[in-house]
Amino acid sequence: MSLEKWLKKIEGFHPVEIDMGLGRVQMVAKNMALAFAVPVITVAGTNGKGSTCALLEAILGQSGYKVGLFTSPHLVDFQERCRVQEVSVSAERLTEAFEYVESCCEETSLTYFEFTTLAILHLLSKAELDVVVLEVGLGGRLDAVNIIDADCAILTSIDMDHMDYLGETRELIGFEKAGIMRRGRIAVVSDPVPPQSVIDHAEQLQTDLWLVGRDFNYSGDAQQWAWRGRAKGYSGLGYPALRGANQLINASGVLAALTALREHLPVTAQAIRNGLAMVELPGRFQIIPGQPQLVLDVAHNPHAVAALTENLDAMGFFPKTHAVFGAMKDKDILAMMKRVSVVVDEWYFSDLPTPRAIKAEELVKIGSELPKSLQKPSHVFSDPVKALKEALAKAKPTDRIVVFGSFYTVGAILSHGIPKLDAPHLDI
Repeated sequence: MSLEKWLKKIEGFHPVEIDMGLGRVQMVAKNMALAFAVPVITVAGTNGKGSTCALLEAILGQSGYKVGLFTSPHLVDFQERCRVQEVSVSAERLTEAFEYVESCCEETSLTYFEFTTLAILHLLSKAELDVVVLEVGLGGRLDAVNIIDADCAILTSIDMDHMDYLGETRELIGFEKAGIMRRGRIAVVSDPVPPQSVIDHAEQLQTDLWLVGRDFNYSGDAQQWAWRGRAKGYSGLGYPALRGANQLINASGVLAALTALREHLPVTAQAIRNGLAMVELPGRFQIIPGQPQLVLDVAHNPHAVAALTENLDAMGFFPKTHAVFGAMKDKDILAMMKRVSVVVDEWYFSDLPTPRAIKAEELVKIGSELPKSLQKPSHVFSDPVKALKEALAKAKPTDRIVVFGSFYTVGAILSHGIPKLDAPHLDI
């Protein structure tokens, strides 16, 4: 059976899409004899998880380690979720792993994410790796990834998202994300103002807790930046190849984790420099040169959209910014639109190919709830590609188009490769 048919089949294994809890996953993992004999780094947080994982993969890879990486969701191809030595796993290997997981399920019903996570963990456990990097899908404490004990837990930014599952306050959300920590092991928190619940949980578990501003910090100028941790530091570092001011805090958390793990995974200063320079991650403030310039960002909650807005504002002057936007129903869409509308001149709302997405017509209604000064012209489209084509038809070469709101939104644009825009030329 092909990978596409397998993925469609897996969608029907469980009655609901999200079913928080580890009982079912642990039962099947026990049948699989799933275990890792190498260091495991688990990354949780509201935003910055993907960037943190990519930075870890790049620096550890430059250090000569064989790195296995699990991330989710994917942008274009499901295989992106599992990488070994920076290469996505083949469809054939995935289908073999799906067959094995199914044989171990017995009567246990698993969600799509649980089933596919177990398959990828199985692949990584058999890959003879030196280190494994795991990205949490939702929350932390009850996420399927958390069946694996992390030697080092990294918590990135913590903000309001997925409140239906994680709680209505930062304290509750922080507690859920801190659930990836393990007693007596390493915990790195790169959120500058973490919820007290995170610190309390780390101290209760007697972790080796690294807090930004206390145990590590960073500084920089226009040309370079420096990092300082406990009795160790790096100066004259080049900025990460991932764009956006928020990437420096992600990189700082990564350096804290690698410093804390240096007895098991020593890395050189040169490997750090090379990794920072060579790291790649599509869809995170990805700027594609052209006429007009195209910006792709998977920002899908108010905190991420605030960072996107700041990054857009720092790009310089553009006569007009066209925004292609599609999002999930459960997001605080009004807050997202209110934050970014200060730099948007025209909206191109899009439907997305999932029942979880909000319809473009509903986005128009939400836009009408913005203050009058923030309301902008809007258009409705059945998919992001059509929305981008219309934005391109209306844009001048000196304008800017930003595509954001969901992995589905950005993934649709990248599904046929990186687009090169060529707007109609200015009339002279």
